[in-house]
Amino acid sequence: MEPKNPVVLLVDPADSRNGRAYKAAVRDLGFQVVSLSTGPPPVAPPVDPDGELSLHAEDVDDAVRQVRAARLDPLAVVPSRGSTLHLADEIAARLGLPGNDPTLGWARRNKAAMRARAVQAGIRVPEFRLVGSLDAVAGAAQDIGFPVIVKQTMGSGSFGVTVIGDAEELAEATKELMVDWHDRPVTEWLVEQYVRGREYAVNFCSADGEHRLIDIWEYRRPDDRDYDFPLWDIVQIDSTHPDHARVERYCKEVLDAFGIHYGPGHIEVKCDGDGDDIHLIELAARFSGGPAVPMWLRHSDLRPFHDAVECFLGRRPDMIDGDHGFRAVLGSVVIRNDDAPGTLVSLHGLDELNALPGVADVLVEYRPGDHVPVTNHNMCIPVSASVYGPDRATVLQTLAAAREAVRLVITPDDPGQAVR
Repeated sequence: MEPKNPVVLLVDPADSRNGRAYKAAVRDLGFQVVSLSTGPPPVAPPVDPDGELSLHAEDVDDAVRQVRAARLDPLAVVPSRGSTLHLADEIAARLGLPGNDPTLGWARRNKAAMRARAVQAGIRVPEFRLVGSLDAVAGAAQDIGFPVIVKQTMGSGSFGVTVIGDAEELAEATKELMVDWHDRPVTEWLVEQYVRGREYAVNFCSADGEHRLIDIWEYRRPDDRDYDFPLWDIVQIDSTHPDHARVERYCKEVLDAFGIHYGPGHIEVKCDGDGDDIHLIELAARFSGGPAVPMWLRHSDLRPFHDAVECFLGRRPDMIDGDHGFRAVLGSVVIRNDDAPGTLVSLHGLDELNALPGVADVLVEYRPGDHVPVTNHNMCIPVSASVYGPDRATVLQTLAAAREAVRLVITPDDPGQAVR
């Protein structure tokens, strides 16, 4: 097809929920979509399923060459996939278009670089060490002091994240850290101080360096035990919450320190104590994963993908100045297997869960006969659902009712362990 101006370049939108949403938003705003995939050469030339122009580039230099060879004059570069956000930033900079600071792109992607940048910018983070072998994890843990949390520097979704309470747990824990989600060998790990406290996920949108808070979600845990995978009950907090104002202030400093000037920003922090002891846990220049964005679309006036495109076009969208118009308090419930890996015998209560007022988007990962691992990352959650209600108290009641409704019956791999 012949390219037509004006165009918006979407980086790595294929096979991505966000990619599809960004495509729809770009078209709705009156622009042509051009998809640019990055990485190793495909087996066949890229073909966009919607019939639009599709390019492939192996690196940033190649991407710029491809855009110019196609005689495109893009008005914006919009990143669509979390793993290549830093590449989109570099492409935008090379094309002279709005984007986040390309010199800090790797610090927004790699956990060790993230920690180093935070220290350089005066952003509080847990004490940490970068190690290049599993043998070095023990020394780093002893140096920092238990408990520690060990992370693959390029991991996501909590995969390869393990909290280690004492020296006896080290040997068993490190066995699961040797490969990533794609079964590729891991060569470096971050060992850091385990921070106890309340944990929050914080969502922003930025336009030309001005940051507007969208919402803050609290990770609520069943007890005060140390954890490496935070998802259990999650619920929005509002401005009356004692941590709301200080978390918002801190996160705006984080966005500035990491050069996030345009589009979405997602930050996870822990609050230790009643003062200003807030620690950066994670950040990314993207929207929140999980149920947040679909719930915004249903229960607020937000148009997140439209407004993000507007930001990358150098415009000031409604998300920055307008009333977000939330019509409900939002939450999510995650039904986990916290006992032992095993075979799912039966799954009870799904009809009751679906019938609960304020429950939507029930997702079931496993069926009877499937092997169910212990739930320690985003990709092995047995059951989850979105929850909404007129106020926080109602949402908390619905979360409790949802958890009461569902029961997993699992035969453990080790017969000596109890069946849940």
